[in-house]
Amino acid sequence: MKKRNIIISIILLFIATIYTILVKNIDVSPIGPNSSSVGFSSINAFFQNLIGSHMTIYKLTEILGIIPLLIAISYALVGTFELFKRKSFTKVDYEIYALGILYIIVLGLYIFFEKCIINYRPILMDGVLEASYPSSHTLMAICICGSSIIVNKKIFKNKISQIENKLSIFLMITIVLGRFASGVHWFSDILGGIIISIALLFTFYTIIASIPPKNKKVKKKLKNEFEDNSLPIPIKDEFLP
Repeated sequence: MKKRNIIISIILLFIATIYTILVKNIDVSPIGPNSSSVGFSSINAFFQNLIGSHMTIYKLTEILGIIPLLIAISYALVGTFELFKRKSFTKVDYEIYALGILYIIVLGLYIFFEKCIINYRPILMDGVLEASYPSSHTLMAICICGSSIIVNKKIFKNKISQIENKLSIFLMITIVLGRFASGVHWFSDILGGIIISIALLFTFYTIIASIPPKNKKVKKKLKNEFEDNSLPIPIKDEFLP
């Protein structure tokens, strides 16, 4: 890993943590439903009064939110296929394992913020006051779709992955803007989802960038095997896969 990327990752994670703490403690007022307290109340109230709530857009983002989940499942299936085909956990692309860890972290954050509530929604959902920070759809869309693009450019360079990359960009933009326009989240919830996602995504990129391409790993292994056998014939790259 490059030291610069590691430092940037740490800084971004620190910013995400500090922002979350600020949302919980700065400018807190009971502006939510049932007089629920909301941080950054002034700016949140401004945008909420400006936008209002639109359940049609909300339902659309709920439907679109299924697609990132399907993308995540597709990589799980790819990893399973590689495992059965190569018959070894160590021969499965390490990038697939990294994706799995990222998905677990995203799920863990969702569960954590459901228990450790920062803000409640600006509207009641079926008469219930629900946790609102951060926007889970924003977090899911950016992390899953963004990591998909990173992995595709690293190991899956084909037409299908190119189409998926364009779809991922569309989903990230549409879901984030749609979630904001629907009015089911405060402005700080959407921004929090973006900040946390960027921190996680850059950390993921830093880890992925440190994984050598598989063909280089194979070359190195074959060269070591030939050197161990003390063969006098030099091994050139063109003879290796």
